[in-house]
Amino acid sequence: MKNEYRKNIKPGMEVEIVLKKDQATGKLTNGIVKAILTSSLHHSRGIKVKLDDGQVGRVQKILTDEIGNPLED
Repeated sequence: MKNEYRKNIKPGMEVEIVLKKDQATGKLTNGIVKAILTSSLHHSRGIKVKLDDGQVGRVQKILTDEIGNPLED
C-alpha cells in the first residue's frame, strides 16, 4: 500500500491519518502533511506524519499530491 512507504508521502499532500487515541475505533482525521516523522523507508501500519494543525498520526490514505491534485485509487 502507498501509505506504508515514506517515498510516497510529501509535505503539502492531503491525507487521512489515524490518531493514537483513535486506533481502537479506526476513526480517520483529514489534514495536510507538514512533516514526516517516520525515519525508516517502510512502516507496515503507515508512515507517521505531523499535520498543519499539529496533530500526529499514521497515514491511512493519500488523497492529493503535494500540489493538491486528487489521486486516483
